[in-house]
Amino acid sequence: MSSAVEGEAVTAAGAAHKRWMREAIRAAREAELAGEVPVGTCVVVDDEVVAIAGNRTRTDCDPTAHAEIVALREAAQRVGNYRLASATVYSTIEPCAMCAGALIQARVPRLVYGAKDDRAGAVDSHFGICNSNQLNHRVAVVSGILESECRELMQEFFRTRRTDEG
Repeated sequence: MSSAVEGEAVTAAGAAHKRWMREAIRAAREAELAGEVPVGTCVVVDDEVVAIAGNRTRTDCDPTAHAEIVALREAAQRVGNYRLASATVYSTIEPCAMCAGALIQARVPRLVYGAKDDRAGAVDSHFGICNSNQLNHRVAVVSGILESECRELMQEFFRTRRTDEG
């Protein structure tokens, strides 16, 4: 493949990643309006959205209702299979250990996330779950897509929360 064609492929992939990340950001903003931590996830199969979700832990009174889990459940129902072997998952923030484990269990081949989570991220920041040799599946990871916008969502949410509680 020539470098010009490779460059076009990279540009097209980057544009698609940004497109779907914007959907995840929209879900994160909707979650925030509902009083949730603003995390959003979009699941795409064959360039088509099969699920979009924001955090629902408080809304559902469910500690497992992170955006990634809610979106994976919806996608599996829509696809009719708990294995999402052709899906790309877009998350505004680096998934935690629970969510990264769910990606492994669902056999998701690719994760694209916006901003690292230095405290609870389990993909790159801690644990390396998506690429662990101890597990039976690996997830290709693309990070930093619309990173500043994703990071700002979280920072502003917690800044406002500290001010309101302070």
